[in-house]
Amino acid sequence: MAPWAAAVELAALHLDRPDPAGSLTQACRAALSQSLSVGLTLAADAALAQRVSLGADGPLAARGEALQINLGEGPCVQSLSDLKPVLAPDLDDTSVTGAWPLFAEQARAHGIRAVFALPVARADPAGPQPGLVLSVYRDRPGPLPEADVKTARAHVHAAELLLLAVSTSAEDDAADAWLLPTDAVVHQAIGMISYRHTVTASQALALLRAHAHTHQTDLIDLAQAIVHHGLRLPEPPPPASPGP
Repeated sequence: MAPWAAAVELAALHLDRPDPAGSLTQACRAALSQSLSVGLTLAADAALAQRVSLGADGPLAARGEALQINLGEGPCVQSLSDLKPVLAPDLDDTSVTGAWPLFAEQARAHGIRAVFALPVARADPAGPQPGLVLSVYRDRPGPLPEADVKTARAHVHAAELLLLAVSTSAEDDAADAWLLPTDAVVHQAIGMISYRHTVTASQALALLRAHAHTHQTDLIDLAQAIVHHGLRLPEPPPPASPGP
């Protein structure tokens, strides 16, 4: 069956499920020839500043997805930025992981030894468009068989068709709602930091990530402390004065 025909058939199978994207993620994992974990992310930009995790199946997927959001780097981020697959068969290989060393180090610490990210995104002269990335995680190094690459591609294209089928006609702009972080508390914390420190949302996210990394805490846990327990981040350093 042709790849696009396979994607159409997959989308039709999962369209009426209560959680079609999650169901599709589980089906992808079951269809792969090896024991792998699968994550599916919808992101508004290459830095994953705004994203929603549509599905995570298998023991490595949830942590792998969270690490990329916490750190703002990783194969999923690179894949969406470059609009092409990122295949990292060995996270010890610095020639592959050089653009995201923190992710590689922390992923290995959590038992992730290989990651393969396959994107669906469209370049647009007006600016970056929301994109889907399906990530496959494995607990040992080695290449992903070509048959599994084709399977993963069919499933990520099916996920794209499922998203296109979601109605966005609601007056509250459902399209934007899809692009909130998985845990809305992160979005709330970004807004509070932006207000308190008079910075942009992207700068607030950078402050949040930097603080989480410095104190080795999860981004969502830190956001919970800011929103619900009154934690205030230190004031950011003033911008450097321009030279003469």
